[in-house]
Amino acid sequence: MSFFERLVAQTQDARAQLLSAPIIQGVLARGEVALPSYVAFLTEAFHHVRHTVPLLRACKAALPEHHAWLREPLDAYVAEEAGHDDWILDDLRACGVDAQAVRTGRPSVATEVMVAYAYDTIARGNPLGFFGMVHVLEGTSVALALSAADRIQRGLALPDAAFSYLRSHGTLDREHVDHFRHLMDAIGAPADQDAIVHAARVFYRLYGDVFRGLPMPATGRPAPALEAA
Repeated sequence: MSFFERLVAQTQDARAQLLSAPIIQGVLARGEVALPSYVAFLTEAFHHVRHTVPLLRACKAALPEHHAWLREPLDAYVAEEAGHDDWILDDLRACGVDAQAVRTGRPSVATEVMVAYAYDTIARGNPLGFFGMVHVLEGTSVALALSAADRIQRGLALPDAAFSYLRSHGTLDREHVDHFRHLMDAIGAPADQDAIVHAARVFYRLYGDVFRGLPMPATGRPAPALEAA
């Protein structure tokens, strides 16, 4: 079993927990959508996506010398990810939202904690653990983004201009997964592999908390919090 296959296998239950979030199931299984829910999703997405490039650069800076080979792939990620937070602000404008208010506002606690854990993993733990976040965000995007965009657009009759983040990111991340697979399979040290698996499991939980904090279409209130694992 390759490391990428082990990463997928050992995080499968954590991934299933994220995908079981009521708002995700409501959109994908029942087509339940509401503009406040979509706007809340985009708002939280902006507040974590704006950290993607700084996190990639922090990871690169923290790499030990024996992982210098990862610097070039991280630079490629930076080039790919730059400006994606601006896509989200454009989508919010197309939804009739004051994008500047989102830019200067604060994220939810769940989003703030997820971003803080990413920085902490790089600074205090093994910087390769950051690839656990990459795995979670890109894998979830591939699984959800394009189909969710279609259902939300149908339900809310929003213009194509309101879906540049979901549609572009879903397509890009589909391409990234193959590259990520090869990158992970080149990481051979058990300690590095374990750090990535552990971080991915945590990020699935934290990203699930972001979705569980979004207002539900039917009630306008967040779903009940899960009991601690």
